[in-house]
Amino acid sequence: MVAHARQSVVTIAGPELLPVRLAMAVARMLRVEGAGLSLAGSTLRIPLGASSDAASVAERLQFTVGEGPCTTAQETQQPVFAVEEDLRRRWPVFSDLLLSTTPFRAVVALPLQPALAGAGALDLFFERPAAVAELDVFEAIAVGELVTSALGDAAVWSDWSPEEGPEWLHGPAPRRRAAVWEAMGKVGVDLEIDAAEALTLMRAHAYATGGSVDDVAADLLSGRLDSGALGAGD
Repeated sequence: MVAHARQSVVTIAGPELLPVRLAMAVARMLRVEGAGLSLAGSTLRIPLGASSDAASVAERLQFTVGEGPCTTAQETQQPVFAVEEDLRRRWPVFSDLLLSTTPFRAVVALPLQPALAGAGALDLFFERPAAVAELDVFEAIAVGELVTSALGDAAVWSDWSPEEGPEWLHGPAPRRRAAVWEAMGKVGVDLEIDAAEALTLMRAHAYATGGSVDDVAADLLSGRLDSGALGAGD
């Protein structure tokens, strides 16, 4: 089972880690076992920060299978409440991975107003399904608005270019996901396929090998994995 101990304050200093600090604050304020922040861009979802290792894993699992509560909340701009039974029924592949690799048994995903561009979302993770009913939804929505405000204020009061975005878009989680774009391009060139097909192959390989798309991207870019091994044309 993935450990989900809170990260120390010493390790999360710096403007690029503002989303991590916010996620940790959200988890404390709402008394949940995990919290994660993300943005859905025009092509890929960008994880901004999470309150724990397990919450980070949950986001990567959701991106790897391409579906889940957070994805649904971002697409519909409606809150999503899912206890274990709902997870199994609505997102069976994601739920199998989530339940087998993390301690979480329920998820609440709340859409956020865009801090810059793209649809933001706040994921709340629970180890007890019954705890979902104990969540004060109005408080959670208010906390989400504070998170959006904090990200917006940080962007307003700092210098950044439109091409690069504010510093909180350059933490470890966003950088890791950015490698997926690069790997998709490499696979596309190597196999002469478009980006969507490349991502589909990477997702399939990640699922088959028990990893994440982020792991597959890292292996492709380092040379540990060849594009041809993804099974194009099988």
